[in-house]
Amino acid sequence: MVRKVFKFLKDVFIGKDTVSRKEFKKLEVVKRRWGFLPRLDMYVMREFLVKWSILILVFVLGFIMGDVFDSLSDFLDADAPWSLTISYFAMRLPGNVRFILPISMLLGTIWTMAAFGKNYEITAMRASGVSLFRCGVPIMFVGFLVTWVNIYFNEMLIPHTEHKASMVMAYAKNKKVPQQKMLVYRSPDGGRAWFFRIFEEKSFHHNVIFKKYRKDGTLDYDLNIERAEYRENKGWFFSNVTKTNYTSDGLMPYRPVKMEQVFFAPGEVPETPEDILYAIKDEEDLPSWVIWDILHSTENMSERMKNVYTTLFYYRLAFPWACFLAVFLGIPIATKSERSGVMASIIVAVGMIVGYIICANLFLLFGKQGVINPVFAGLAPTVGFIAYGYYKVLMGGGV
Repeated sequence: MVRKVFKFLKDVFIGKDTVSRKEFKKLEVVKRRWGFLPRLDMYVMREFLVKWSILILVFVLGFIMGDVFDSLSDFLDADAPWSLTISYFAMRLPGNVRFILPISMLLGTIWTMAAFGKNYEITAMRASGVSLFRCGVPIMFVGFLVTWVNIYFNEMLIPHTEHKASMVMAYAKNKKVPQQKMLVYRSPDGGRAWFFRIFEEKSFHHNVIFKKYRKDGTLDYDLNIERAEYRENKGWFFSNVTKTNYTSDGLMPYRPVKMEQVFFAPGEVPETPEDILYAIKDEEDLPSWVIWDILHSTENMSERMKNVYTTLFYYRLAFPWACFLAVFLGIPIATKSERSGVMASIIVAVGMIVGYIICANLFLLFGKQGVINPVFAGLAPTVGFIAYGYYKVLMGGGV
């Protein structure tokens, strides 16, 4: 049936000038097909994956070369071992991949669909009862999976790899493990305060002051700790401690008491070294789950900070879906420009990407400042562009 339709279209556009009514009537009316089409779906997915893999490889190599040009001289000047240098570039890679995935999805979709259009395969698929929307389902499936990969990178992997990369760079320059000095932390509920003269992640902390406050905000007691250690799932262990209790008004101290060891279970002191380290990071560098915890555990948060954290949280939820957004934009862009070639589609795609980035950053800025609703500011750009892509497929006869 596909061959018959394709031959008819070829005769109309390439060969014969006219087609008899008798020939036209021989063409059967084809119903729309929505079910699983193994041969077609596997063909579309295979073509897309080949092109997408090439783009991923090109972009990854490009970002690695950019990092090498930016940072290799620092390692060479510090005479750092090659194992340390390679580990730094490996730690930098996940942070680059989160940007590579959306752009490669968009360009891969355009490349695939434009190639189908150039070879009249889109025309043959539509004539066989397969809509434009249905043609792109295999690519959308890949986009859905890549979106979850991007979420994992953003929330679980990148915060750790970026921090480790900065530690590796600092170690290469200074030849010692980086330390945070004079670090102050206050628990979200206001019940505890920490002061670290030297904070070393995943190690012993020396010369620590820990203060415990009552519910009314008065100081209950403080601990002057020579050495503090956090053990996973067990809690905090303090050694060589001087404890000072305070009067009910929190102003007058009692006589200090020396203690060899003090232990606090996670239920008593829930913060971990990682939580304390997150407290000194910019909100832009925090994972979504940390932002959510700050929003729901911090009482009397200022309206300005609430707008900042809320906008960032919903922006973080929406941004990974740019991979799925890329498919919705790529399909109509490629098929609309199928006669003008792949290059025209790429130019349009770059314009759409720039427009999306500008729009997302403007909404992010306005949401943080409270000009527009923070939830709307975080979600609107991505949701709006996905809706626009679906509308273009729909209006283009894709559904």
